[in-house]
Amino acid sequence: MQIGSVTLDGRLVLAPMAGVTDRAFRQICREHGAALTVTEMVSTKALCYQDKKTPALLSLAADEHPAAAQIFGHEPETMAEGARIARAVSGCDIIDINMGCPAPKIANNGDGAALMRDPALAARVIEAVVSAVDVPVTVKFRKGWDEMSVCCVDFARMAERSGAAAVTVHGRTRAQQYSGTADWDAIRAVREAVSIPVIANGDVAEPEDVVRILRHTGADMVMIGRGALGDPWIFERANALLETGVCPPLPPFAERIDTAVRQIELAAEQKGERVAMLEARRHVNCYLKRQSGLKAFKTRICALERLEELYPLAEELKRAVQA
Repeated sequence: MQIGSVTLDGRLVLAPMAGVTDRAFRQICREHGAALTVTEMVSTKALCYQDKKTPALLSLAADEHPAAAQIFGHEPETMAEGARIARAVSGCDIIDINMGCPAPKIANNGDGAALMRDPALAARVIEAVVSAVDVPVTVKFRKGWDEMSVCCVDFARMAERSGAAAVTVHGRTRAQQYSGTADWDAIRAVREAVSIPVIANGDVAEPEDVVRILRHTGADMVMIGRGALGDPWIFERANALLETGVCPPLPPFAERIDTAVRQIELAAEQKGERVAMLEARRHVNCYLKRQSGLKAFKTRICALERLEELYPLAEELKRAVQA
């Protein structure tokens, strides 16, 4: 696959998710078949005002290429300068502009999905970012603001005219947030309307969904978000299904738990043990989502404070499932 000058060895992308797709999780997903990973979205205002915490969100693993850095904002000049900083700090191969985030604190400030209500401003933002960086620029957006203002086709055409090298379409409106069903027909309409690559996003929870969304939409690639939580194997299993027509099973539970522990170890190396263990409460529990009868363990995971406490609990989990 090709996005501008960047070649991707596959068709599957890990979606940017705030508080989830840190460097550790992206590294795990890359190892299991994600062809492109994207950082958590970062505020260009925070970058321009030299916020001390923001650059850490842009840190890439040593072998995490190609990778995209996602930025958000709505002021063309600030977005341009923020894109330059994000590119310099991260060494990313692609800059992705978020024009789809539905969170009130983002959209109510004129950022994210709010830009779908002002295509002229969105065009100026894209043009400014394209002119500011020496890597391809992509844009992620939604079906529309609500069902009364579905505009993804015209928005995609605008993005292409403004210089975007690819677009990602989430088949829900901003009003839907993450509820209801993603409209794959809308993604197909975008694919038929533009000549740049289209990445389909929404309701991809299993490897079989990857095949279905590609077939239904004609999209070039698929972005996987919540379906990858606690399940980085969705990438390698979907890749195998696309290549061979056969979907391999999930690895044994013990291997899945070992991967969860490794993810937390990687996070501790980057963020420190305290922060990593706080975040482990969510991440490790995601790895248990396919296994029943572990409610008591989920409660105990939420009380973890040290890595040394995680290791014996992981071994206990393995024994409980084997019993």
